[in-house]
Amino acid sequence: MGPSRRLMPTNKLVLLVFLLGWSVYGFAQIRLPRLISDGMVLQREQNLKIWGWASAQENISLKLNGKTYRSKADAQGNWNIALPAQPAGGPFDIALKGKNELLIRDVYFGDVWICAGQSNMVLPMERVKERYMADIEQANYPAIRNFFIPTLTNVQGPQADLPSGKWEVATPQNVMSFGAASYFFAKTIYDKYQVPIGLINASVGGTPIEAWISESGLQAFPNFLATIQQNKDTSYVNSLNRKARQAVVPRPSEDKGMLEPIKWYDPAYVPKNWRNINVPGYWEDQGIKDLNGVVWYRKEIDVPASMCGVPAKLFLGRIVDADFAYVNGQAVGNITYQYPPRRYTVPAGVLKPGKNTLVVRVINQGGKGGFVPDKPYFLSANGQDIDLKGDWLYKVGDVFPPFAGAPAGGITLQNQPSALFNAMTAPLVNHAAKGFLWYQGETNAGNPKPYYQLLPALIQDWRKQWNLGDLPFITVQLANFMEVNYLPSESTWAVLRDAQFKSLAVPNTGLAVAIDLGEWNDIHPLNKKDVGIRMALAAQRLAYGDQNVVHSGPQFERYQIEGDKIRLYFKHTGTGMISKDGEQLACFAIAGADKRFVWAKADIQADNTILVSNTLVSQPLFVRYAWADNPADANLYNREGLPASPFRTDE
Repeated sequence: MGPSRRLMPTNKLVLLVFLLGWSVYGFAQIRLPRLISDGMVLQREQNLKIWGWASAQENISLKLNGKTYRSKADAQGNWNIALPAQPAGGPFDIALKGKNELLIRDVYFGDVWICAGQSNMVLPMERVKERYMADIEQANYPAIRNFFIPTLTNVQGPQADLPSGKWEVATPQNVMSFGAASYFFAKTIYDKYQVPIGLINASVGGTPIEAWISESGLQAFPNFLATIQQNKDTSYVNSLNRKARQAVVPRPSEDKGMLEPIKWYDPAYVPKNWRNINVPGYWEDQGIKDLNGVVWYRKEIDVPASMCGVPAKLFLGRIVDADFAYVNGQAVGNITYQYPPRRYTVPAGVLKPGKNTLVVRVINQGGKGGFVPDKPYFLSANGQDIDLKGDWLYKVGDVFPPFAGAPAGGITLQNQPSALFNAMTAPLVNHAAKGFLWYQGETNAGNPKPYYQLLPALIQDWRKQWNLGDLPFITVQLANFMEVNYLPSESTWAVLRDAQFKSLAVPNTGLAVAIDLGEWNDIHPLNKKDVGIRMALAAQRLAYGDQNVVHSGPQFERYQIEGDKIRLYFKHTGTGMISKDGEQLACFAIAGADKRFVWAKADIQADNTILVSNTLVSQPLFVRYAWADNPADANLYNREGLPASPFRTDE
C-alpha cells in the first residue's frame, strides 16, 4: 500500500476547479454584439469591421472564404478586425478564434438599410395581411433578412450593444413580423438588382424626432441639452416618476355590466333599458355628450347553419380605445388600445344556427369613443359574410369622472431627447450600411416648426455616427390624415410636411411623398406597399445611381409674379405634369399681402409650369398647394404616377 494522501474535501475541490476555470475562461471568451450573428447581412463593397469583446490583449483571428484576418484586443478587451470590401453574395460562414471559437453561419454580403421612425415604419405585415395576402404567401426571399429591435431607452448615454434580437429570413411565416413598408422596399430593390438586403428596424410608435438624435447631434438645441443633463441624474428621474405614480390613485371599477349578478355578456342576461345606436360611429356623435367611461354594445344576428361548426372571423374595424368582444357569452378577443384592427377568431362550435348575440364592451378614457367609421365590420365563416354595420343597442356601464390632467412630474423615457438613440441606434453604428429610411413626424406635428432644424440635424448626426460619408437618407412624408377641410386653412401637419420637403436641401436625400396614401380615420394607413415602392424609387436614384428612373413627383422650385397671376416652376416633372383624375387642378390656394388664401384656378402650361390665379386677388403674392391635414382632392402628378409634394411660397 502506498503512502497515505490527504484528499481535498469535495466542496473545496469544486471551488478550486471553478476558480481556475473562471481565471482561464471567464475573461477569455470572445463575445460578439447581437448584430454579428447567424443570418446577418454585411454591407457589400465597403471596408468593414467585425467587432466585439474578449480578454485584454487576447489574439483574435477571423476566417472567411479561405482567408484569415487577425487582430488583438486592447487593454479593455475591445477588438475589431478589418475586413476588406466583399462583393455581393452568400451564404458564407465566418469562423472566429481566440481562446474560444465561434462560428457565424449563413452570412450574406449585400445592402444594409437602417429603418427607423415611428409606428408607421415598424407596422408589421401582420397588420395588413388581409390587403397583401398574396405578397405574404409569395414571401420566399432567402436573401432578404430583417433584424427587429424592440423598444429600448437609455438616458445615461450611448449603449454598446443590444440585449436581444436576431436576423430573420423573409418567409411567409417570418415576414408577418417584418415592417410592411420596409419589406416592400426591400422586395422592390431585390427584384430589380438581385442584391441581398438586410433591414435593421429601430422604430418606436409615438416618439419624437429628438429622441433619435445623439447628444452631440443636439448641440444646436440648448433646451434639449439641458434636459439630457437633467435626465442623467438617476435619483432625479426616479423621484419624478415615483411622485407621479403615487399621485395616481387606482379607481375601483364601477362598471354595472360586470358587477351585476348576471354579467351583460352572459347569454342568460335579459337586456333592459338599452338604446339604439349606429355602428360604426362614435357615441359622442349619437346623443351621448362627452362621455368617458364604459359603453356596452349588443346586437343579435341570424346565422345560417352553413356558417356553424367551423372557426369564424369577427371583424370589428377599429375601436377607441379598448374593447372586450363576446359571442354568445364567450370571450373571443380583447385589445387594450385604439390602433390595432380588431380581427378576432370565433372558435368552432360557438356560433349556432339561428339567433346569436354579439356583445362588445368598449372603454374610452378621452376624446370620442366607439367604432371608427369606414372600417370593415362583418362576421365571416365558411366563405360567407354577415354585415354587422347598422343598428345596435347600447347601455352605459360606467362613467369616469372628468380628467383633471396628468399628475405633476413624471417623464416618459422614450420621449426624452437622445433616449432612443442611446439604446437603439448607438449599438448599430459599427455596422456599415447602404443608407437610411426614415418614417416619422406624427408626434412632432403638434409643434412642427422645430422640425425644420431637427430633421437636418438628425441626417447630419447619423451620417457622422456611421462615418461613411453622405449616406443616402430617404424620408417618408406624412400621409393625408383627419377630416377633409373644404376651405383653405392652416395645418400643423402641412407645416411638418413642408419641413420634410425642405430637408431635400441636404445633399443626397430623397422624399417619398405619401399625400395620397393615407386614410382620414387612421393614423396608420394600410397602403404600405406604395410607400415601400416610392422609397425604393428614391433609393434607385440616390443609392444605386440609376439616373434614368423617375424617382419623385413634381417638386416646387420657384415662382414668378406675372401681374394678377403667379407662375410656378417645378423639377422632377418626368415626362410631364398632369391632373391625375383629368379634372381641373385642385388644392391650389392664392393670397395677397393679407395672406387670406382663397382657392385658385391652376393650369399646366406648355412649358411645364403652372399658372395660378383668382379674380378676387388682383395683386397675388403667395401660393399654397395641398396645404391641409388631408388634402383629399390634390391631383397634381407627373405622367409616371407620382404625386407632387405639398408646398407653399410664403414662410
